[in-house]
Amino acid sequence: MTVTFKQRLASGERLVGTFVKTPSPIVVEVLSLTGLACLCLDAEHAPFDRSAIDACALAARAGGKDLLVRIPSSAPEHILNALDCGATGVVVPHVRSAAEAREIVLKSHYGPGGRGYAGSSRAAAYTTRPMALHKAVSSAQTVVIAQIEDPEAIEAIEEIAAVEGIDVLFVGRADLTVAYGTDDQDDPRVIAAVEAVCAAGRRHGRTVGMFVAKIDDVPFWATRGASLFLLSSDHGFLLAGAADLLARANR
Repeated sequence: MTVTFKQRLASGERLVGTFVKTPSPIVVEVLSLTGLACLCLDAEHAPFDRSAIDACALAARAGGKDLLVRIPSSAPEHILNALDCGATGVVVPHVRSAAEAREIVLKSHYGPGGRGYAGSSRAAAYTTRPMALHKAVSSAQTVVIAQIEDPEAIEAIEEIAAVEGIDVLFVGRADLTVAYGTDDQDDPRVIAAVEAVCAAGRRHGRTVGMFVAKIDDVPFWATRGASLFLLSSDHGFLLAGAADLLARANR
């Protein structure tokens, strides 16, 4: 039986993915040829409209790659759109309270007051999958990731981590840095906040994920319980590749 991305997350396996900042299915298609565990479309900070998300989800599915979408906000329509297009899960920015966490879980799954149902979506195999089967598959595979990036969220982290249905607590370290009034992502207040998320994840059995600017920091945070790392981006790969090319050509 195939192990789902949701199961891999829950197992604590170290998973490395990357952000996609360019709304291009070709970029997704190319990155789907790599060994990355997942790709995450950054619809919060990059120009992904519904059509772009749809095309990129098609490319990811064709390449057999799990796809997350960091949506612009927790609005139900953003969650619905990403999941109907066929994304494996959503990364929801600025989750600040347990009430907000419960709401995004509700809107990510079918049920009373939850995600609206459409059998005509890619997620439902364009009407070829019976409702009962689609609901079961969606329940078993949909991933809900709460991005923790505000001081209020750190203060409420125990309550947020206790919410059933939250698959990952994802640390937004850059936003935490700004929120604490510093330019240093290694500021003691920021480090303490990240430590608090890791500790809450351990206590409540929640997977912890994060972006780190320095790849060498991955082992440090892995020892503290983090296991999902979304690192760099397609933009980062382009810049690093060009810099490496020039450095080697000019030796």
